[in-house]
Amino acid sequence: MSYAVKEIFYTLQGEGAHAGRPAVFCRFSGCNLWSGRESDRATAACRFCDTDFVGVDGVGGGKFASVEELAAAIDRAWPANPVHPDSESGSRSRKFVVCTGGEPLLQIDAALIDALHSLHFEIAVETNGTVKAPSGIDWICVSPKAGTELIQQSGDELKLVFPQADFDPAELLGLSFRNFFLQPMDGPNQILNTQLAVRYCMEDPAWRLSLQTHKFLGIP
Repeated sequence: MSYAVKEIFYTLQGEGAHAGRPAVFCRFSGCNLWSGRESDRATAACRFCDTDFVGVDGVGGGKFASVEELAAAIDRAWPANPVHPDSESGSRSRKFVVCTGGEPLLQIDAALIDALHSLHFEIAVETNGTVKAPSGIDWICVSPKAGTELIQQSGDELKLVFPQADFDPAELLGLSFRNFFLQPMDGPNQILNTQLAVRYCMEDPAWRLSLQTHKFLGIP
């Protein structure tokens, strides 16, 4: 199988439970809820995406003809000589890759998971939940979108972009996730959305607040 990747880069995870953790981001091209073209946004199932996932022209991106080629590209993005190298039993400096998009589960398969594990990566995925995740992923973060069918109903982290019209967060608390986050929707109403998310989390402590810290830190 070949893989279409928009970009591969090393940064800090900006959101959710792993915020602040160094990670290689592998952003896959394509999504099943929006084409990525502005002309299609108004009619898309997801209309508030803030990410460019179209094409393969980003830093480190490209069309990878084999799983070995893609895994090697991800591995090259990790620091070559970390101060505290991994031990055989794993450590706090274990290599960490976040597979995102677009919708990464349109392309991630067992072969890629095995290849990344063989390079001692812990694998996280950020998905809209409309595609079932293959086994072997170490951390599953689902960000459901109103009006779509939620197929992946379990994982490590549910991160709801908030608010979404006609989408009650309370409806999601019965799902099998270890962490529940509200993340204020970006855009022209970002300040108001943040206030609403803070208020909701304070009224229902089952939810925690997730902020896009990378944006105000000025990192990718």
